Amino acid sequence: MVAVRHSRYTHGLIEKSKQFTVNVPRRGMEKIVDFCGTVSGRDHDKFKEMGLTAMKAKRVSVPIISECSIHYECRVLFQTEVFPNRITKGVHYRWYRSEDYHTLYFGKVVSLYKSPGRGKRRQSK
Repeated sequence: MVAVRHSRYTHGLIEKSKQFTVNVPRRGMEKIVDFCGTVSGRDHDKFKEMGLTAMKAKRVSVPIISECSIHYECRVLFQTEVFPNRITKGVHYRWYRSEDYHTLYFGKVVSLYKSPGRGKRRQSK
C-alpha cells in the first residue's frame, strides 16, 4: 500500500496507469531520497538531477529505479481516500491542515526482485 497526496505529480500517474513501483534505496542514497521526497516531478527532472536511471520493469509499464536494491512492481487492486470526518482532530491538525488528503492505493505485488545491477551505485552528495 502506498499513500499519495492528491497534489502530488505521482497521484496523476498512478490514476492513469493503475500501477506503481516501490524501489528500496541502497545505503548511501539518503540525500537522494530526501531530495526526491521534497521536490515535485512537475518542476524537477529527479532522474536527471540525481543521476538516477529509469529502467523498464518486468511486469508493469511504469519504470523502476536501477540504482535501488529491491523492486516491488504492483498493480492497483483497490483504492480509497482519507476522509476528513474519519480522522482525529490531532491527525488532521498535524498532517492535513492544508486539506491535501491522501489516496491509499492497495497494490498486488506482481513482481519482486533484487536490482539487476545495471545502474551504478550512487553515493549521497
